[in-house]
Amino acid sequence: MTSLVLDIGNTAAKYGCFQGAALTEAGSIATPAELLAVAKRVGAERAVLASVAAPAEQWAQELMDAGLAQVLIFRPGQTAVPLANTYATPLTLGADRLAAAVGAAYLLPGRPLLVVDAGTCIKCDLVTADTTYQGGSIAPGLRMRLQAMHAFTGRLPELPLPTAAQASELALCGTDTRTAMLSGALNGAVAEVNGMIASYRAQHPGLAVVLTGGDAAFFESRLKGRIFAVSELVLLGLHRILVLNVG
Repeated sequence: MTSLVLDIGNTAAKYGCFQGAALTEAGSIATPAELLAVAKRVGAERAVLASVAAPAEQWAQELMDAGLAQVLIFRPGQTAVPLANTYATPLTLGADRLAAAVGAAYLLPGRPLLVVDAGTCIKCDLVTADTTYQGGSIAPGLRMRLQAMHAFTGRLPELPLPTAAQASELALCGTDTRTAMLSGALNGAVAEVNGMIASYRAQHPGLAVVLTGGDAAFFESRLKGRIFAVSELVLLGLHRILVLNVG
């Protein structure tokens, strides 16, 4: 069975192709037409789509018009998931947050989990050992922190996110405006996430930390303790949701 999954985020739309339970291909696309081309190329038989940005209906319609019989739009609070969910406002819960939690619980069953998704925003979400999604936190991501300092001040410059090589040389103590901003945005984000992890570990012994998202590589070597880095965690979770709902 060939399955196609799509995660439409604020920065990019990411797809994955599954043969059975195995992820065989992943990438980024920009339009419904590109998604349809992928579906035809891999011979997709079913699909699941989720979005935290533009509605997924147009993307789904392209697939259904092409004859794909099983197309599921994942809607938290309405679509069944293999987790209990105690979030107070489930209809407002981001599909990416819940899908990442599903993926983490599938990979590491039976233990408390903290999912750290470092993307446009940095999300930290808790799944307890009884497979209950509890909620978590949402904070500005790395690019957003830099953009905000420029947008909401009169004189601070607009800085791009540094390359991996530049980030490896990032000093704690900035010696000019540029390096001070980079230290505050990047080192501050690392300190924040490490603090969140420490607080959750104190409350939940045996906690496993699962890291994902576009900026995961920046955080991976900077977070304390053992970290499981899973780049395609949301896609994996979406596939589990598809299997649960359509078989």
